[in-house]
Amino acid sequence: MGVARRMMSPGWMITMALAGVATGLLAQGSAPKDSTPPQKEPLQLVAEGRKMIASGKLDEGMASIDKALATDPKLFEGLLAKGIALDIKGDYPHARKYLEDANSVAQDDARDPVFTAIAVSYVFEGDVPNASRYYQRLFDRYISGSRLDTAAETANAIARVYLETGDIKKAEQWYMTGRENASKLSGLPEDQVDLWKMRWHHAASRIAARKGDHRTAAREAEEVKKLVDKNQQNSTQMPIYLYLTGYNALYAKRYDDAIAALQKGDLRDPFILGLLAQAYEKKGDVANAKANYAKALESNAHSLQNALTRSFAKKRLASLK
Repeated sequence: MGVARRMMSPGWMITMALAGVATGLLAQGSAPKDSTPPQKEPLQLVAEGRKMIASGKLDEGMASIDKALATDPKLFEGLLAKGIALDIKGDYPHARKYLEDANSVAQDDARDPVFTAIAVSYVFEGDVPNASRYYQRLFDRYISGSRLDTAAETANAIARVYLETGDIKKAEQWYMTGRENASKLSGLPEDQVDLWKMRWHHAASRIAARKGDHRTAAREAEEVKKLVDKNQQNSTQMPIYLYLTGYNALYAKRYDDAIAALQKGDLRDPFILGLLAQAYEKKGDVANAKANYAKALESNAHSLQNALTRSFAKKRLASLK
């Protein structure tokens, strides 16, 4: 007799098939998958932190940088970023500890941004002698390396610090040093030659304005305007001419003219916003003065412009409340 075969119902067949699929899946890996996101690299954390700080999220940005330093306490980029963030926060001595730590682990070619950051840190705090000392170190490095363009730019930075803190004589000396080094540059395209000429006349005009020699200030400003109007390429420098005319008008006590000119300048620049606020304050327009001081303080840039403005803007804004 043949063996009788048992017929499976369709439902039973489906149940068995699903059981087989389930068994296969379990065989492939019965443990639950790890849902923990992958750890970010320290440099990525630093980059994200700096981006957050630039957008105004200071605490979040510093937290991201701290995570990077927790992984690698001697990470150059992390130490530099933390120092810069603490400067923006106003904790200058603590900031410079991190900046000096960054300097201690930096390769030689990475010391330039560290010295610049330390110099700017001292400007934020109003310590001109120490700011000048670090700019001098930068200047000497550039001269010894025959980097005359950056030497000239650094000389101009030192000069600007002196000018905006009231030492006109030293400002004039350093602007002259910048001019002398720029004059030794060779093979520059025409627009770069014109730019260095603009920088000199711009500086000479501001120096004259601070001395109260408004005729010379106007004459030097006209030289800047001629260079700006020379061709279409130079015309991109029009904002620096407008800032200059506003600057000169402010020191000539022509406040309406200063406001009109500065409003056409680069209003992303905290220094220009600070000048605009001063013009409004001198005019007696307290509301607009406060608004522009406050706007200047929104900048989280670790720049000379911000360093020259931030402390003064805080004090003036507090006094106007």
